[in-house]
Amino acid sequence: THSVAPMADNAVLRIFEEKRREGQVVRICAPMVRYSRLAFRKLVRAHGADVAYTPMFVAESFVESQRARDADFRTCPEDRPLVMQFAANNSVVFGAAAQLAKPYCDVVDLNCGCPQRWAMQEGYGSALIKSPDKIRDMVIQARNQAGMAVSVKVRLRENDARTIDLARQVEHSGAVWLTVHGRTPEQRGQPVNHSAIKLVKESIGIPVVANGDICSEEDVQLVRNLTGVDGVMAARGILANPAMYDQATAPATVPTEVVRHWLQLALEIGTPFPCFHHHLIYMLEPVLSRSDKREFNSLTSTVSVLDYLERRFGITCS
Repeated sequence: THSVAPMADNAVLRIFEEKRREGQVVRICAPMVRYSRLAFRKLVRAHGADVAYTPMFVAESFVESQRARDADFRTCPEDRPLVMQFAANNSVVFGAAAQLAKPYCDVVDLNCGCPQRWAMQEGYGSALIKSPDKIRDMVIQARNQAGMAVSVKVRLRENDARTIDLARQVEHSGAVWLTVHGRTPEQRGQPVNHSAIKLVKESIGIPVVANGDICSEEDVQLVRNLTGVDGVMAARGILANPAMYDQATAPATVPTEVVRHWLQLALEIGTPFPCFHHHLIYMLEPVLSRSDKREFNSLTSTVSVLDYLERRFGITCS
């Protein structure tokens, strides 16, 4: 038998409770490789996101290499509440990663949802949804070794019964919430299965977060009404519009002041040019013509991007 360490009061769980009392959902910025770095996390927090995730780190590299940790992870006191996500397939390594992460975040998340071939071949991500015992061992190890709250992100199994069984096993492991991407690992562009997410929500007692094709405030409300979930998680939608969670304005496309705010944060914090540029490519996609996109996407320096934005839109970062 495994003992499960009791969890101390947790900032993210307090947000789940506050939103539940208010009849609201928790609005979450997803873990995105290359994209959910510090500057972008600060941007979305300023425009309605309640919780932000880091990009996914491979736990083994994170534990073994100080260089890998320093290269890929930056934070600051305002970067909270923060969830650090790990790909892992070994409970001791995941526990060690959680211990290293503990001073810098509120929760560690175990990625059991990534469907990419490299992850599956390494036994990471979606490969784990067929091994609930392994998920349980990793969650328990991180809780006991690091005293950390642990959440889990999964995709759907091949049928509802197996998905519900997986969700119940995750709950019994001591995970503090479960994020469900509403597709199986094999599915890509197919519609999200909201009825399966609803069944998960009805089958377990811990908070459930819905993920998949949430791109606007309208989607947030639709998914909430269809599933009864406690939280929603956006990835591509929040890349295109970092203000999508701003309930006061609920903008359909990214406002000019949000683009300006991105310039300020990215330059102030120091963001690699490809990341800085790609965020703007996502944000400006709806408002640029095909020829404008060709020109903007071909820019190769921060100076040329700033010049383009001022010339084309009158946007400056001062």
